Amino acid sequence: MTDTAATEALLRAVPFADGLGIALEEAAPTRVRAALAWAPELCTAGGVLHGGALMTLADTAGAVCAFLNLPPGANTSTIESKTNFFRAVRSGTVHAEARPVHVGRSSIAVRTDLYDEDGTLVGQTTQTQAVLTAG
Repeated sequence: MTDTAATEALLRAVPFADGLGIALEEAAPTRVRAALAWAPELCTAGGVLHGGALMTLADTAGAVCAFLNLPPGANTSTIESKTNFFRAVRSGTVHAEARPVHVGRSSIAVRTDLYDEDGTLVGQTTQTQAVLTAG
C-alpha cells in the first residue's frame, strides 16, 4: 500500500498526527516509513524537537504498521509504548521506520527507529498494540 491516496487515507484516520505535519512515505505490512519536519512550534527550550513530537511520529508509524497487519474487521489500540532518546534534533526532518516484531492473534509488537537527516539514530520506540475484534 504505497500509493498516495491510500497513505493519505491512513493519515486522515489519525487527525492529531496529520495536524502535527507527519507525512507517510511508505505503508506496507512489513515496513512503514513516516517523516516529521523540525518546526519551532514543536520544540522545547534551545530549539530541540520536543520528545512528545518524536513519540507521536513513532506512535503513528507503529500504529499504521500494526493496522496493516490486522485480520479483516479488526481494529487496534496501543496498550504499551516505550521510547529511548539518543540525541537531540535541532533541524531538518526526522524519519521513522516501523517494522513488526511480533504479529499474534491478540497483540502486535512494533519497533520504530527514528533517524535524523544524516541517517543517525536519534530514538527508538517499541510498542504493543492490542488486536481488537468484534464479538
